[in-house]
Amino acid sequence: MSGVSCPGSVRSAMPKDLRPNGYNQHQASKRGTCSCFQMPLHYPRYKKSDYETMPEWRLDCLLKEYGLPAIGDANQKRKFAMGAFLWPSENE
Repeated sequence: MSGVSCPGSVRSAMPKDLRPNGYNQHQASKRGTCSCFQMPLHYPRYKKSDYETMPEWRLDCLLKEYGLPAIGDANQKRKFAMGAFLWPSENE
């Protein structure tokens, strides 16, 4: 789902003239590199029950925040998120 604005995400809190990797636009262009993805500092701390009741827009934001594809319907996204973020013992 493109065009979804994720409240509280790293990108929404950044000034417009800064790149997500911490370098401003001028410095990044000098180095010839550009990165649009920044790994969040913390691993998500949701339980299986949280993923099962999580609205689709929140799943989209969570997957996008970790650079993962947010494709399919809500149930497919839930299953993917649980597989990506829950330990096998938590997923039972």
